[in-house]
Amino acid sequence: MSDESGTERYLRLTVELTVEVQDLGALQAAALREIEHPDADLDDDERKEQAEMVSSDESGATALQWLIEPDHVLALIEHVEHVEPREAVLSVEPSDGPSDEDDEHDHDHDGHGHGHGHGHGH
Repeated sequence: MSDESGTERYLRLTVELTVEVQDLGALQAAALREIEHPDADLDDDERKEQAEMVSSDESGATALQWLIEPDHVLALIEHVEHVEPREAVLSVEPSDGPSDEDDEHDHDHDGHGHGHGHGHGH
């Protein structure tokens, strides 16, 4: 192995996933169970604070963030040899829903994908 600097190569994977929250209450309840779990690395004040954040977030994003295991994310590359995970950052934020055809799939239909008048203006 040569120790020249500059030989490391890093790749950043960006994954975008839009989910539909079908039962906010159940989602929050599941997150609260995680927060209350004895294994959670939180003291009482932090538990209370996190629980309030989960309960007051009407989007469900805070709750979902509690329920996603970092291992699930790393599982994307676990089966690939010769790569080593160095950093995994996961953020969950409210979305307006799945993006309309017009950005990614322009080339699929008539070449300009605009003016169909769906999904906007509410």
